Amino acid sequence: MAEAGVTLIANLSVHDADGYKNYEKGFFPILKRHGGSFTTFDDKTETLEGEAPPPGRIVLFRFPSEKAAKEWFADPEYQTLSEHRRAATTLHFLTLVHDLPPRG
Repeated sequence: MAEAGVTLIANLSVHDADGYKNYEKGFFPILKRHGGSFTTFDDKTETLEGEAPPPGRIVLFRFPSEKAAKEWFADPEYQTLSEHRRAATTLHFLTLVHDLPPRG
């Protein structure tokens, strides 16, 4: 049985737009190399019920498996690139959400 995919949800506040652009330029090739795909981002999310996440950008992207997501995160090239994000943003959370397992 194939491993279920995962979605990563990031919530961050950008305080240096130019610095963040350096991160964005390198993000997509590394994401694709690990089988990931970008879903969307939103700077103006709306919480309909419950406690809202910290103000900022919500980003969603996917991987075909938890293993692929963790390999992307641990990739030395990504970790070097992520220093641009760390310098240009405040990361509130990066959360991995598992897909439902296949039903049989």
